[in-house]
Amino acid sequence: MTLLGRVRELAVVVNVLRAAGEGRGGVLVVRGPAGIGKSALVTAAVEAAPHLHVLHATGTEFEADLAFAGLHQLCLPLLEHLDELPGPQAGALRRALGLDAGPEQVDPGLLVGAGLVNLLRAAARARPLVCVVDDVQWLDPASTGALAFAARRLEGAPVALVLVVRDDAGWGGPVQDALERLPGVRLEGLAEEDARRLLDAEVRAPLDPRVRDRIIAEARGNPLALVELPRTFGPAELAGGYGLPSADSVRSALEASFRRRLALLPPASRSFATLAAAETTGDPDLVRRAAGVLGLPADAGAPVETAELLSVGARVRFRHPLVRSVVYHAAGLADRRAIHRALAAATDPSTDPDRRAWHLAAAAAGPDEHVAAELVRCAGRAQARGGVAAAAAFLDRAAVLTPDPVERAGRLLAAAETTRAAGAPEAALELLTAAEAGDLDPVQRALAGVLRARTGFDQRRDAAAVEALLAAGRSVAPVAPGTARDVLLEAFAAATYTGRFADPGLVPRIATALRSLPVSVGPRRPAELLHDGFLSLAVHGPAAAAPLLRAGVEECLRHDAGPLRNGSLWLACSGAQSLWDEEAFLEASERQLTEVRRTGAVASLPIALSYRALAHVHAGRFDRAQALVDECHRVAAELGAPPMRYVDVTVAAWRGDEARTVELLRAGTADATARQEGRLLTALEYAHTVLLTGRGRYAEALEVCRVPVEREPATFLAWVPAEFIEAAARSGRPELAAPVLDRLRESAEAVDSDWAAGILARSTALVTPGREAEEGYRAAVEHLTRTAAVPQLARAHLLYGEWLRREGRRGEARKQLRTALERFSSLGAAGFAARAARELAATGERARSRGVAAPAGLTPQELQVARLVAGGATSREVAAELFVSPRTVDAHLRAIFAKLGITSRRQLRDLPDLPGLPGLPDEHRCVDELV
Repeated sequence: MTLLGRVRELAVVVNVLRAAGEGRGGVLVVRGPAGIGKSALVTAAVEAAPHLHVLHATGTEFEADLAFAGLHQLCLPLLEHLDELPGPQAGALRRALGLDAGPEQVDPGLLVGAGLVNLLRAAARARPLVCVVDDVQWLDPASTGALAFAARRLEGAPVALVLVVRDDAGWGGPVQDALERLPGVRLEGLAEEDARRLLDAEVRAPLDPRVRDRIIAEARGNPLALVELPRTFGPAELAGGYGLPSADSVRSALEASFRRRLALLPPASRSFATLAAAETTGDPDLVRRAAGVLGLPADAGAPVETAELLSVGARVRFRHPLVRSVVYHAAGLADRRAIHRALAAATDPSTDPDRRAWHLAAAAAGPDEHVAAELVRCAGRAQARGGVAAAAAFLDRAAVLTPDPVERAGRLLAAAETTRAAGAPEAALELLTAAEAGDLDPVQRALAGVLRARTGFDQRRDAAAVEALLAAGRSVAPVAPGTARDVLLEAFAAATYTGRFADPGLVPRIATALRSLPVSVGPRRPAELLHDGFLSLAVHGPAAAAPLLRAGVEECLRHDAGPLRNGSLWLACSGAQSLWDEEAFLEASERQLTEVRRTGAVASLPIALSYRALAHVHAGRFDRAQALVDECHRVAAELGAPPMRYVDVTVAAWRGDEARTVELLRAGTADATARQEGRLLTALEYAHTVLLTGRGRYAEALEVCRVPVEREPATFLAWVPAEFIEAAARSGRPELAAPVLDRLRESAEAVDSDWAAGILARSTALVTPGREAEEGYRAAVEHLTRTAAVPQLARAHLLYGEWLRREGRRGEARKQLRTALERFSSLGAAGFAARAARELAATGERARSRGVAAPAGLTPQELQVARLVAGGATSREVAAELFVSPRTVDAHLRAIFAKLGITSRRQLRDLPDLPGLPGLPDEHRCVDELV
């Protein structure tokens, strides 16, 4: 890298800051190894933009387990703007920053991220804002996740976010993957000629050419190494090369340089430096109070500043993050304990109890129940703030400091469970092994077995992991029947998703284990009713299952049932589909998404978005479905979760987009097979069948659909069997359709549903010979006309028209086929539209070129804004729902007006249901119009 290249990198950073100053927003990740000049480059860029308000935060390895510690640094100067945020976001931020204990939140990450976005926007109204976060690789995961969330939502705001990351620190995980997708620049070492110039500028004494070459070679173009290495040696060493150490790496050479400089300081100054290194907030008053506790002289910090290791001003800043690490680890263990004891004594327990407890834990020389109990309380506070990883760290440390072996084993078990919840299964298993080696009572030991099975399923999600859940449920049943029921229901849900990869006898064995449990006392939970219903469906069939599923769905959707749990709502969506209850399906999917957004349960957002998208697919609102799918992909990427491809591929298949469908099928099939998720394979095969049937490739469709129909008969009852029956009938293999039609009839006749009756009548007509088929087609059209299932109604018209044409009734056929063509074209179902056009041409009528409805050019975010505004929402209400600022909503509206050729909100509300614009006031009115 030449100096000219470094200037170009500086220009990149300056341009990001300029974008913030112009109100366009900017994000940049500056990467590179230690000492390469990342912080210096960003500092130079910031100094070139004095009109910007600059905030700083720095990650430190000592606070990597303290939830939102980094966010606390960044947001502390902005607290005056908290009242400008929507209530839920302000509350989540207050809890995250430790300003308000508040009620416990379940996974408030979405609300914290949204609150951060709007807090930065609010603070930037008076003056453009730059947030510089150094050493992101050491930032706590909760803060890093919030920053990654905010980075994608600052477009159009006078805010720049510059994240400085050491990429040689062994950092990894989902958050790093999310940051990797942000705009970035990686700094490389200086070219040899530029390195020589820098070295010559720093070294005043004569420098032996061989020594110069050695330093340049070992520095590898690292500017900090070129500046620091010569400072460790005297003139004679530089002139003759004597005593020059050999470094294994640039980092080790830099650390050695800093250690030598530290060793030259007086003992009191070394203690002051260690205090500053252990006090990660950079609070100079706290450092001075702790220095007083240790009895250090008032001027103990002066030699440290003179040695250019740190500076003390409004904040304590080390010259480089490596200096902090070197200073801290250079102190002996006893000295570090004394340092942390002094910091704990100097920390106000009323304002920062968690950091005080952390210092007390670091100061403990052995077991200490007082400190351990305080750490357990810290864990509870961390969980209330959404810091699951921090809670796990507190519990882990509490267990180490617990003197009583029985209490220690229990805390290790709690730490293992929390660590699993934090997404660290390997660490959870290590803690679990330690707990199992301790004095667990019979209940705890059984619960440990449950935790091991659950963690194993987190890691593998295969048939063996499901068997382990079943075994754990049986083992815990004698001592904790309630827990056993939960575990066995988890095993059933897992078996459902494992599907074809599981032992066929697995579900009956789970059912037997559940029946052996004592009858639960009190009202049944909705989730229990639904699970029982699904078990009955798998073992006894639709007729026996329908009452249980109905009770569960109704209980989930009772308006006076209080807050709905996301798990129950997920089950409610599946239960409503199994009941062919269209109204309940639409309501459950809408309420699930609303509840997930309201509570900020970001981990549940992908599945909520997926079910709502499926509801839109059911009604033929493919643009709306795709907008939610796109949001789902963004959220899954931020969470590090697998993408929800099955809805994406379903939308592509209905649209007749073969290239995209095949691409998604290839990736999804590989993913589902690797994870042994048979249900996902079924969803993919269903989508593939829709694509092939739409294109009239019935024999291929029959082969694709054969596996899910034969091997997973209890899933997707409302979707797969009808596809198989049509493919078999159109392939001239009606005998294959007969047993599948019997199962479909059993399912449809167990409920009172126009949706079920319409699909059954259409499927029956397909395999009914002669004129008797007409009654079925007419019944299908009549039933499906009373539903929101527009694509299925259009297919009924298509099949009826095809049958009429083959009966020689061309005039009547044209009417049905025209209706089908118009509906498919308006939906954007290109494959089925082309099939209808071919059939219409075969009747002798030339189909007018309608084309498929094209999108209006709105982005997914613009689609959501248009939908909400058309429903009567104000800019502030839209902003609160979409986690953006009202100004961003207004900017989106200007773009929407320009693209749609309108000038007002009233015109937007008065528009018909345009292609690309989700229909109008739907999701704020009545259930009948939910999709």
